[in-house]
Amino acid sequence: MTYVDGFVVPVPTANREAYRKVAEMAAGVFKECGALSVVECWGDDVPEGKVTSFPMAVKRKDDETVVLSWITWPSKQVRDEGMKKAMEDPRMQPNPSNMPFDGQRMIYGGFEVLVSA
Repeated sequence: MTYVDGFVVPVPTANREAYRKVAEMAAGVFKECGALSVVECWGDDVPEGKVTSFPMAVKRKDDETVVLSWITWPSKQVRDEGMKKAMEDPRMQPNPSNMPFDGQRMIYGGFEVLVSA
């Protein structure tokens, strides 16, 4: 059964192109390390909530956009091995001078697929 890593992160709206470039590079690394697919989605209709919401969860500021992303892996074992390789890859080492988002407000987790239609 496939395995999914999910991410939600606030990105300064002005950094959309810089984020896209970093995301494309990272997608290549993840795929080299065994990922089946990588999807990056720029928030277009992400409402504020009264109790909870994506913007509230990541403490989105007025000049930021919420990004929803996921990586699909063949299995949790492939994910565990692939993610370790990806995080050791020099291309994935954080460089604060060109980081297009605040990684401290990223929400992420690994998920077993329950239903896939």
